[in-house]
Amino acid sequence: MAKEKGKTKANLLKGIINENPLLVSILGTCPALATTKTVEAALGMGLLFTIVLICSNILVSLLRKLIPEEVKTPAYIVIIATFVTMVKMFTNAFLPELYSTLGVFISLIVVNCIVLGRAEAYASKNKVFDSFIDALGMGIGYTLAIILMAFFRELLGTGAFTFGKIFTFIPLTKVQIIPKGYEISLFQNPAGAFIVFSIILAVIAFIKNRKAELVAYNEKQEKIRKLQEAKAQAAKVEGGNK
Repeated sequence: MAKEKGKTKANLLKGIINENPLLVSILGTCPALATTKTVEAALGMGLLFTIVLICSNILVSLLRKLIPEEVKTPAYIVIIATFVTMVKMFTNAFLPELYSTLGVFISLIVVNCIVLGRAEAYASKNKVFDSFIDALGMGIGYTLAIILMAFFRELLGTGAFTFGKIFTFIPLTKVQIIPKGYEISLFQNPAGAFIVFSIILAVIAFIKNRKAELVAYNEKQEKIRKLQEAKAQAAKVEGGNK
């Protein structure tokens, strides 16, 4: 039981941390750059993406033994397109502001390489529950990544965070952080998205390199310590023989 829980936890966390689809695998960058002007828009995109990913993974896993090898990819695309259409219709009906904000990028979830990749690489080879956990982890990881980008883009680009403009069922609230006149509108443009994304990747790479250097240093120190102990032991034995 504990082993199964550990496996489920690892399966969930890999998509959030070690195999984050955007920050580690660098997948799904187009919608990440286009839909991260505000935290609200990024959250909406992440939720829709996660819903499609979970539903697609579950259905692909259920049908994995029934879909012929020759038509696997077209079948997966049809499955994904079906759920994207449903999500698109639902968003247009109940969240029109989100639908208007995201625009064509909702439809482009169909060709998002993360969704198709998880269907082919994981859901088509694993059980339903494991496929669900895999999709949930990847969806959360991607959502957190684009929210992180949106946080800096909205803060630096507008100087404030606005909530309730897209999700109209909550009160419209604006929190001014940077005084007006000091915001940098560049970060609301595509160039600003590239800058923020590249800085985040650079920071992650720096942290990874530092961790690798620390591990290598500790291993080197451990080897030196063992060598010194061996020399001391050898000297002790030689002194005893004399």
